[in-house]
Amino acid sequence: MANFMAYFVYMKSTNIAEFKNHMGKYLAIVEQGEKVEICRRNVPLAIIIPSKQRTIQTNKTQLGCGEGSVVINADLTEPSFPSGDWNMLQGEL
Repeated sequence: MANFMAYFVYMKSTNIAEFKNHMGKYLAIVEQGEKVEICRRNVPLAIIIPSKQRTIQTNKTQLGCGEGSVVINADLTEPSFPSGDWNMLQGEL
């Protein structure tokens, strides 16, 4: 396995099929700051480069932050339309 990983670290150019089969390994190389060239039939097609901005964003939402922001003007335990309309819906099934 160590030889396999060393092969990928050394190799910076790959064909599409090889990239698809080992995408995780190539993205690990990019994550370490290296560039990877993707080829179609050995003709360069694209270059994957590391992102300059590598910040990990954390969830800053606080429990209860929306308290008091919603007003409910109806009884949520009651049906939203009259009970007489239920019979109409049974005929449509």
